[in-house]
Amino acid sequence: MAGSGPASERTPSTTPGNPGDPAPAPVLAALPVDEPDDPGPVFESLFDNDPGQPRKARRGRPPATALQRAIGLLTRREHSRKELTRKLVSRGVDAAEVEAAVDKLTGAGWQDDRRFAESLVRSRVANGYGPLHIRAELGTHDLAPAIRECVMEEFDGDWAQIARDLVARRFERLEDARERERRASEYLIRRGFPGDVARAAVRFQPDD
Repeated sequence: MAGSGPASERTPSTTPGNPGDPAPAPVLAALPVDEPDDPGPVFESLFDNDPGQPRKARRGRPPATALQRAIGLLTRREHSRKELTRKLVSRGVDAAEVEAAVDKLTGAGWQDDRRFAESLVRSRVANGYGPLHIRAELGTHDLAPAIRECVMEEFDGDWAQIARDLVARRFERLEDARERERRASEYLIRRGFPGDVARAAVRFQPDD
């Protein structure tokens, strides 16, 4: 499932790090609306068999390959393996070519389900979603259970405080206390906050 700016140029890691080291890949934009997947000239020769060929001879290059189209998507934001595969196949790319391309990118560190899950959590929290919604959305991406649990456990935000902030931001102008409590509670439940967190948030008083 947090604004996003232009994605930075990415360089895949070539040497494994220690388990405790931070991920080497740069942070990508967090889950924006889909954009065109042409990787553009910056990736034109990334996987070219003859990168030294003069540019003029390659101006009429053939349609982008599965690998190039996958890179175009990944430079805009993180994708799960399932999502990346689905998008490419739905755009008419041969399924076998897609599988080979995604395997290559995963092996090179360009596609990473753990990084995707962390990005989704940050994005959804920033947009006011609670843990139940985020867990459910993670589950739609066929991520390994260990990844789903890890990213949720390692999230260092305070769900109770997040819920209180949402209530204060969206409902503080409602003068009727009962109406404010009812509407705020329904809102938090719809956004995926547990019932006990929602109830505590709507009844919270700053002096508590």
